[in-house]
Amino acid sequence: MQRYLITLQVPDRPGLVEQIAQPLSRLGGNWLDSELRHIDTLFAAILVVEIAPQHWDELRDSLEAIDGLTLTGQKLADPTPSSPTVNVQVVGNDRSGFVHQISNMIAAMSINIERFSSSRESASHTGLALFKAELTLSPVDAEVYERLQQKLFEIGDDVQVDLIN
Repeated sequence: MQRYLITLQVPDRPGLVEQIAQPLSRLGGNWLDSELRHIDTLFAAILVVEIAPQHWDELRDSLEAIDGLTLTGQKLADPTPSSPTVNVQVVGNDRSGFVHQISNMIAAMSINIERFSSSRESASHTGLALFKAELTLSPVDAEVYERLQQKLFEIGDDVQVDLIN
């Protein structure tokens, strides 16, 4: 079995996940990891699947036959041992350049962003626009997290940084 990374987008409609899962299942593949999102009128997905190499082209053809779907696919190397990770939530007033400020501080500490998911929400008590991001970072131990938290607080008084599980 070989692991593949698939990214796709398609106009959103009911039944898309089933349409994606069906050929994978039919060909004896396994759905290992995914991020699926509805964004505006589109369905976007990042998938890691495992399938016999001789079935990859047929899977790709079956997925590309879904009306309106665009797809990229790439063979993945064997997984490497993981580093210590931490899941962090960063919340602050929404503003231009906020993601750049956060990512700049993380990169300056030689920390890798393994996962980044964000949204813009209204604060329940004020109605102000808030930016909320959930990140998985590595390698991060307790000491590194403390330094990172202090650096992120330097962005502004409105910034909150919390560990999440």
